[in-house]
Amino acid sequence: MGGSRELGKALRGWRDRISPAALGMPANGVRRAAGLRREELAQLAGLSVDYIVRLEQGRATSPSPQVLTSLARALRLSEAEREHLFLLAGQPPPGPGKVPTHIPPSVRRLLDQLDGTALNVCDASWNIILWNPLWAALCGDASTWSRRERNVAWRIFAGVSHSPEQASRFETAVVADLRAATARYPTDAGLRSLIEDLRAASPNFAHLWDTGAVGVHEPHTTTIHHPVAGPLTLDCDILTAPGSDLRIVAFTAAPGSDAADRLKLLNITGTSAMTKDSTTR
Repeated sequence: MGGSRELGKALRGWRDRISPAALGMPANGVRRAAGLRREELAQLAGLSVDYIVRLEQGRATSPSPQVLTSLARALRLSEAEREHLFLLAGQPPPGPGKVPTHIPPSVRRLLDQLDGTALNVCDASWNIILWNPLWAALCGDASTWSRRERNVAWRIFAGVSHSPEQASRFETAVVADLRAATARYPTDAGLRSLIEDLRAASPNFAHLWDTGAVGVHEPHTTTIHHPVAGPLTLDCDILTAPGSDLRIVAFTAAPGSDAADRLKLLNITGTSAMTKDSTTR
């Protein structure tokens, strides 16, 4: 039980040091501490409040690597802190042969500060692992999507969202990214499973994979059909976080354009006017 108590103590300390304002959350009501409430951490990590309570009280003794990864992201832990979290929980930290999911604090600050730009962050497998509120308002709340739906490659090749003709170069670049990732992370079972499923689900993906197609990411435009705001034609830029395989995907509109005005409105209304069925065409 000693390890469980130490894990609970560490979680409370990390929770207490984060201010809601730093995460863009309203500091409603009287607070006994400056940090996050358990309810807020549960929401950010996609866990139940009861489970957070049991973890902090040392009554939940074997959190899974997926739970620990969610907690590390929600608590904005550094790489060293994330490793310590895994060790306290009795789990081996993610090894070098697996796709890393750690998001540096600098990338999180970027998302916090660019609140007028719809942004998401993807790992080397093109799994969407972080997004800002405007991206959720534009594309949907990814926390409600299945594991496969949160993968960009799956969305464009398996028909979750329809890819435009001008994005064929993007498709080729994504396949090249996944091929490179399999070389860098040969023991990642999730990545191998994704490749197998994509080959089975998409003849286009299988063709690009088998022919060794190579592509690079270039700025392009895409049209997102929002159920309330209507079609928005936006510029899509893909940035690579220095020193990592993380990719930041940014959707912007030309200043003064109709799309820019509607994007600003979405930034105000948030996900309240959003449904899960918006698609990219």
